[in-house]
Amino acid sequence: MKYDPIDRNLFVKNRAKFTAKMKPKSIAVFNSNDIYPIGADSTMPFQQARDIFYLSGADQEETILVLFPDASDARHREILFVRETNEHIAIWEGAKLDKEKAYEVSGIKTVYWLKDFEKVFFDIMTEAETVYFNTNEHYRQAVETQTREDRFISWCKEKFPAHQWEKSNPILQYIRGIKEPQEIELMRQACEITEKGFKRVLGFVKPGVWEYEIEAEYMHEFLRNRSRGFAYTPIVGSGFSACVLHYIENNQQCKDGDMLLMDVGAEYANYSSDMTRTIPVNGRFTKRQKTVYNAVLHVKKEATKMLVPGTLWAEYHKEVGKIMTSELLRIGLLDKADVQNENPDWPAYKKYFMHGTSHHIGLDTHDYGALKTPMTANMVFTVEPGIYIPEENMGIRLEDDMVIQEQGEPVNLMKNIPLEVEEIEAYMNK
Repeated sequence: MKYDPIDRNLFVKNRAKFTAKMKPKSIAVFNSNDIYPIGADSTMPFQQARDIFYLSGADQEETILVLFPDASDARHREILFVRETNEHIAIWEGAKLDKEKAYEVSGIKTVYWLKDFEKVFFDIMTEAETVYFNTNEHYRQAVETQTREDRFISWCKEKFPAHQWEKSNPILQYIRGIKEPQEIELMRQACEITEKGFKRVLGFVKPGVWEYEIEAEYMHEFLRNRSRGFAYTPIVGSGFSACVLHYIENNQQCKDGDMLLMDVGAEYANYSSDMTRTIPVNGRFTKRQKTVYNAVLHVKKEATKMLVPGTLWAEYHKEVGKIMTSELLRIGLLDKADVQNENPDWPAYKKYFMHGTSHHIGLDTHDYGALKTPMTANMVFTVEPGIYIPEENMGIRLEDDMVIQEQGEPVNLMKNIPLEVEEIEAYMNK
């Protein structure tokens, strides 16, 4: 891994939070991700399944975590199974976790080789009544590939049909949404790497550069700061492309007079950052560009003030819609008749701002976290309003990552990333 070692006490605390919510005589199982093939002998770069990482810190393939708080043998209350390593594997693939290193990373004292899993699992299942399966139930999930977790669930149901089944996801949705201080610090590091990338790009962008060249500038800065790279597929869209919400081709030339929307973020230690900035390609905002930009910025600032304990996510979005409506009326994109005749299911402002304003962020860019209960301290949300005007070849979105506090407004993990019009122009025209 490129990142510095993480204090294993984070994972010890995370496991304690999970096991505190398990039923008596129950086992929870978490599997690592597969390494996915591309063709011939090529594979996609490995990324660890976020839940097993969150609970163990084990960042390698062919790993299984088992939690059984009520095991009669104290050694089996937490078990980590890892792939058996040897000198041949170390030479050809690089060092893997041995039993001692697995303990150092995770704080789990009982570590077995993966080949012993079925034998050990059968033994502890004779004491258990319930098994927690780790299914992906994120509200945006769209998984079409059978995962290692899916295969385990099928195998376990066939081998142990008399056991009861529970879902680990409701527990994870709750506990992963409220970040530990160590997690917030890792996210701060990811945001600081993103900041370095953005400031590098501010000195690079000019008429005639290509979007993919800008993407490369970010990647250069991310990698040299111990990041694996982008936390998600980057959006670098100039002109009309900025109006395409998930534009990822990044293959157009940036032209004089265009605005450039960049939705990018570095990962660090598997934790995400998520930033959007929109800048003038030539380094100077036109009067119209400044008007629309400041409208988006006003909505962002007002939305941020509402990210406080007790706020309901769904109601928050309705209130942001009202603020956006007011701004669109002010700058002439909507008139009173548009609002009076709007469809309640698709308000008038949606013509120019059609996506949500905030989502949880953490180990996943669109992270797990409770959405139907009031917001609480140490949840981390993005704030990302935008205005998209295809007929003007202009899309503007602004986004930062915010930590909800016990009292007062949230802390902005991206507070040092230039945002105001004057800051952007000053950096671009040094």
